Amino acid sequence: MPEPGERNQARRLRSLLPAPVTVWTSSDGDREEGWTISSVLVADGEPPELVSLVNEDADWWELYCSTGRATVNILAHGQHLVSEVFARLAPSPGGVFRTGQWSPAPGGPRLDGAAGWAEVSLLDTSPGHAGWGLLVRSSVVSIDLPTGVEALRHQGGRYL
Repeated sequence: MPEPGERNQARRLRSLLPAPVTVWTSSDGDREEGWTISSVLVADGEPPELVSLVNEDADWWELYCSTGRATVNILAHGQHLVSEVFARLAPSPGGVFRTGQWSPAPGGPRLDGAAGWAEVSLLDTSPGHAGWGLLVRSSVVSIDLPTGVEALRHQGGRYL
């Protein structure tokens, strides 16, 4: 492991900041895809927007572009394995949607027991880059936030 002064400074800075843990899902009726996204910002307005950094090589991105709709699942404590599976860092025999309990929703599958959900609509299928990711803007169509469920977050390489 490199000495602290030799490590990537941007990655060290990012590790100091708490990040949300979300899984974005889309469906076209025949196909379901999803991807873990931790770089998410809520921009209040009419309508509100979610701004995210997306891996353009993710299979989910292609489906989101074609449907224009997604469900943003805000993971709760105890759902960190779902995050790892949808980031393709942990196995899920039979496919990613075999991890966790999922229900159909207009934008894409909805994770049961999550800390919240937002249905979003893609604003631009050809966004520019910010760093290595696509800088994606999505308009919020609906929000569902149950009471008493604490959201999972990631900081310093650990789930909190």
